[in-house]
Amino acid sequence: MSPLDLAVRGRVDALTARDRAVLFDRSTSSDPAIRDRTAAIIARVRADGDAALREFAATFDGVTLDALEVPRTACTAALDALDPALRRAMERTAANVRDVHAAFRPVATEVTTADGAVIGRRPDPLARVGVYAPGGRAAYPSSVLMGAVPARVAGVGEVILCSPPGPDGRPSAVVLAAAALAGVDRVFAVGGAGAVAAMAMGTATVPAVDRIVGPGNAYVAEAKAQVASLVAIDSPAGPSELLVLADESADPGVLARELLAQAEHDPLAAVVLVTPSAALAAAVEAALPALVDAAPRAAIIRTALGARGAVLVAESLGEAVALSNAWAPEHLLLVVRPEVEAATLAALRNAGTIFVGQSASVAFGDYMSGANHVLPTGGAARAYSGLSTLDFVRWTTWQRIGPSAARAMAADVGRFADAEGLPGHAAAARQWEGA
Repeated sequence: MSPLDLAVRGRVDALTARDRAVLFDRSTSSDPAIRDRTAAIIARVRADGDAALREFAATFDGVTLDALEVPRTACTAALDALDPALRRAMERTAANVRDVHAAFRPVATEVTTADGAVIGRRPDPLARVGVYAPGGRAAYPSSVLMGAVPARVAGVGEVILCSPPGPDGRPSAVVLAAAALAGVDRVFAVGGAGAVAAMAMGTATVPAVDRIVGPGNAYVAEAKAQVASLVAIDSPAGPSELLVLADESADPGVLARELLAQAEHDPLAAVVLVTPSAALAAAVEAALPALVDAAPRAAIIRTALGARGAVLVAESLGEAVALSNAWAPEHLLLVVRPEVEAATLAALRNAGTIFVGQSASVAFGDYMSGANHVLPTGGAARAYSGLSTLDFVRWTTWQRIGPSAARAMAADVGRFADAEGLPGHAAAARQWEGA
């Protein structure tokens, strides 16, 4: 077996400043090269539109595009030609995503205040959203379904998809099939930061959208951050992350496979095991080398583990929970004894999504369980949530203030306005005092 390097190992209470920097500084925005190159790509799309997108396809994807937009007939043909077993699996995923997100769909509400004013709020679907599906190292039809199906559930008017072109000038056939299955309206063979810029600002071919959703590499994540003042985004979703929080009841082989599954995504993926059991930590480390040697994507896994992999021993389950809440992982796998599971789950606050129990493989959430796999990374789970129907609506608020409610509030509103030096506001309110 080849020796295996981990970026960080040891006890949580003995982590050095360098260890903590490696663990917690996961934002690609801290890399000036990525930041500057992304800004240059966005500027080119702003200046040159479709011409810039064609040039990027030649430079980054090695293909000359006859057209940026993929005909809808190509998507339908790809779905018709899909392996029947794979099509059934994708249809199953789409149905699960549809059911789960429909159950969480926001609804209009009204409340009457003590003064008699009626305040209401309703979710209005966005007019147009853009879904990004990564390409390059692998095709991700699952990302198409995770982005487009909830948008359709929310009632979005138009859904477009951008995904990098392959050698034939189009996204992979399985991505096109997923687009047809999810009811995507238009598909564009455009990838990377250029796709994000195009959806944010619009070009002659790619329409501007109201919100951009979907995962991507460091450049896609940086581009979304840079265009966030122009268009809404779902969350800062960069390279994959997994924190496994487990006690001595866990199977080390199962945990090792979960760590490798997320590490194979990207050389910048971050995977961490934290456990109060030194024996479990040692067993997981012992299981990793043979699994990595046998993995088809071993080179990517080794790079990820060496740069952002960690096996940590906590003093207690509480210390492990505290580290997890501070690290705020994209995916969190919780494997602890049944008698402490509920309390531990309740204590876990900051995670994109939590997988509870040893059989709750993150792979099930990636592909089929129905919860979304588009999740915040880089610690953003402290403030952001996973993609849902909430990302595809904006809220309209209304206020019905009848004469009696106006009378009830008029005097106090006048006092507030006087205190803020706004006499016009005071007068507008006080005219209702005797009404």
